[in-house]
Amino acid sequence: MIYRIDVFARDGGGDPAGQTLLREAKELGYELTHVRAGRIFLIDTSATASQVRKIADELLADPVAETAVIHDGPSHPADQSLVEVHFKPGVMDPVAASTQMAIGDMGIEVKQVRTGRSFTIQPKIQRDKLEQLAWRTLANGVVESVHFEPFFPKEFPQADEREFILTHVPLRDLTAAQLKTFSREKHLFLSEAEMTAAQQYFRQAGREPTDIELETIAQTWSEHCVHKTLKSAVDVREVDENGKVIAERHYGNLIKETLFAATKQLMQKRQSAAAEKKIGPECLSVFVDNAGVIGFDQTDAVCFKVETHNHPSAIEPYGGAATGVGGVIRDVLGTGLAARPIANTDVFCVAYPDYGADGASLPRGVLHPKRILRQIMAGVRDYGNRMGIPTVNGAVYFDDRYLGNPLVFCGCVGLIPRDKIAKQTMSGDLIVVMGGRTGRDGIHGATFSSAELTDTHADEFSHAVQIGNAITEKKVTDVLLQARDRGIFNAVTDCGAGGLSSAVGEMGEKTGAMVELEKVPLKYAGLRYPEIWISEAQERMVLAVPGHKVQELLDLAAGEDVEATVIGVFGTENRELVLRYRAQEVGRLSMTFLHEGIPMPKRRAVVARPSAAERKKTPAQLSTAHWPAFASAASPRDKLLAALAHPNVASKHWIIRQYDHEVQGGSVIKPLIGPAQRGPSDAAVLRPKLHSHRGVVLSCGLSPHVADPYDMAISAIDEAVRNAVAVGADVNNLAVLDNFCWPSVDDERAMGSLVAACEACRDAALAYGVPFISGKDSLHNQFTNQETGQVIRIPNTLLISAMGVIEDTRRCITMDLKHHRHPLFLIAARNGRDLRVLAATHRKMAQAIAGGLAASCHDLSDGGLLAAAAEMCIASNLGLAMVEETFDYQPAFAEKPGQYLLELADPAQLPQLQELLDPVADVISVGVVQYQPKLQVLRQGKVAWELSVEQLTAAWRGTLDW
Repeated sequence: MIYRIDVFARDGGGDPAGQTLLREAKELGYELTHVRAGRIFLIDTSATASQVRKIADELLADPVAETAVIHDGPSHPADQSLVEVHFKPGVMDPVAASTQMAIGDMGIEVKQVRTGRSFTIQPKIQRDKLEQLAWRTLANGVVESVHFEPFFPKEFPQADEREFILTHVPLRDLTAAQLKTFSREKHLFLSEAEMTAAQQYFRQAGREPTDIELETIAQTWSEHCVHKTLKSAVDVREVDENGKVIAERHYGNLIKETLFAATKQLMQKRQSAAAEKKIGPECLSVFVDNAGVIGFDQTDAVCFKVETHNHPSAIEPYGGAATGVGGVIRDVLGTGLAARPIANTDVFCVAYPDYGADGASLPRGVLHPKRILRQIMAGVRDYGNRMGIPTVNGAVYFDDRYLGNPLVFCGCVGLIPRDKIAKQTMSGDLIVVMGGRTGRDGIHGATFSSAELTDTHADEFSHAVQIGNAITEKKVTDVLLQARDRGIFNAVTDCGAGGLSSAVGEMGEKTGAMVELEKVPLKYAGLRYPEIWISEAQERMVLAVPGHKVQELLDLAAGEDVEATVIGVFGTENRELVLRYRAQEVGRLSMTFLHEGIPMPKRRAVVARPSAAERKKTPAQLSTAHWPAFASAASPRDKLLAALAHPNVASKHWIIRQYDHEVQGGSVIKPLIGPAQRGPSDAAVLRPKLHSHRGVVLSCGLSPHVADPYDMAISAIDEAVRNAVAVGADVNNLAVLDNFCWPSVDDERAMGSLVAACEACRDAALAYGVPFISGKDSLHNQFTNQETGQVIRIPNTLLISAMGVIEDTRRCITMDLKHHRHPLFLIAARNGRDLRVLAATHRKMAQAIAGGLAASCHDLSDGGLLAAAAEMCIASNLGLAMVEETFDYQPAFAEKPGQYLLELADPAQLPQLQELLDPVADVISVGVVQYQPKLQVLRQGKVAWELSVEQLTAAWRGTLDW
């Protein structure tokens, strides 16, 4: 029998879900007076009525704040409207899984649990209006269903076992045009050349491929997995503003000969440098594992990886972002022999949340950006908080070009013993899959992420969306780290995009592998053998375990209530991938062909360099296209308030406060700092080993508003570096990661923009002495409305994430002003376009901070000088008296590389500061800290205009209602 239990907040208690819907409905023009939200539990059990009552009262409802109602049939008041939201069958429901387990722990047998949400609304509204409200604010049709009457199922739908039929695909005789059509219709997303290579392979084998073999090739050769654009050969022509060719060059492998080459060169310099003049951090593993690894101390290392989960987040933001976090945590767990996750980061790029306020309508198939932002933030929050990993650093950037294709960057940092960095799969190792079960969710995740979004993708690729279960991943983490320390396994990786296909395929590249697919644990019956193989269902790791240690691993996993299963063995006679299902061979592929047979593309690129006049223009300011208040402000005072209220500058406290950045106890510099903890920190600092004051600094840089791709990349790198320096980092101990998110690069100029950004990364890495240790690219980030032909291309976006080791966190500083009468100086690199000058400025600033010259420091980024000064006041609740004659208003609102505001700890140390910085940067006195909580601008010794800290804070806290 299926019992229904509803849980509500007690009268007078808090009902945040109901209040949220009430507020969102008001934004949409609905005049509601009351909303009551509830949680629904549908429990299929043969338990007695008293046992069900016990479940309701002791497990599901908080006896202080909630009440549980056991229903015996559908009914609700006629004068109220009802909306119920339930997961569709087959969609992962973590709450239901935890509930079922907890009921079992109570000694009560239960067959299945499903959950839902209910919203009782007053006054009653028309059905069409109710449907509109439900789909716009409560439910996502990709993974959820909506009901307008109480849902009382008599039985849960169950998937039936399918008859096993081995499917061969007639590929060998297809024409080129037919190959292209076949690739798109079957969601392989392989090029004509790649389909032809696969066709030739099977012609030589004298047989047609099976469906699972083609799926394996498609996953392995996807842009998401092999990064074939950045690894391609490129013929480059550089042209001036008139289109005249001024230079030509060729890359055999674009990323290898730019970013990778720079890192290799820096590593060689470090090895040859004297011990007291080490250049760059100790790079222990770069671009070969799931995350980049640098030395931390004599016994441990730290690793860092940042992933994107853009396309899934566009169609199901909560699940897309949550599984982005879960996936990057597994990247860290799959680095070496498993690193312990110690911190998360996140960066979101979305359209302005008030989109449509001017009457603009959303394209078909696009969710509203406010909803996307709320949901991706919630996904990151819930996954990180539930796993007990602090989320400590990030950013949000708004631009309407992200409307159809938001960007979601998720990062994770891990701590790993130095002797656990190396791993190697050995022939004879058994293949063990551990963690969550395999379901139909996540099918074609890798190939879907390698394609362009259209208005049909929400329907066409609903199977690519996943809902994660952070509790399962936490348990997997605990088992994995214990197994690592016992030396139980030889290698490990995560089941990311491509599922077992990618994980086993990568681990068995040098040995071959044989997999028995019927042994893979499933969430439910009915999966076909190719679905079992390529599903990206979450929370799964694959391990290579020596046979004599398998039972120890299985016992360890069982003790932590984690499922672990042997599904095959590494090592085959001809180094092949052999797939079996129910004692029948369903696939056999050469590992050599799978990993080396892809025909790498050769591309042409045109790099258009801006003219000298263009480069001399005022540096990029805040976008005025969507924020006219900034452009139309009549006075500097009003312009500053408008800048602080600009969504790209305004406080992100409403996001940060939902993240746990204190868990694990190592946070030193937090996202919000100052006496009231409301100032925006430049970077995060944490101590991963609580008995030591050695720390890790994390920062990021992002400048999609800079039009020239070379300058955009330099700006992002410079921002990440100066954010880290501003809290006390040493440039010599910094490493960076790249995340390229680009629209289509099918034409030569678009490809040229990617080339220019790669060249900028190479040049900056060498000039700054900062190596790239890991990275990721996500191309085809654009949205096409197939009805209208409208194409929305994201701006070229390069996220730079920086990580470094800080010798003593007690010497770090923050950006809040410290004491009245301290002078404030603008530190500005004398030539912001000369990388050597910028690099030297950052090194000198690091020396100044390490030498105790700075009481506080803040980098100049979005909003420029005046916004940075205002933020220092907001953080400290101290005022500033600034001298108008020391700065120009036009560039005062612009961001330039190589600029800081520095509060001098002792005015007597000014000569020392000037002497240190004189060769490369100007030291300009711009004001004095004052107790009076006002930002005052003086003209000829008199107050020209002023703003109180309360006014600054009110503007900076944002004008948008979240």
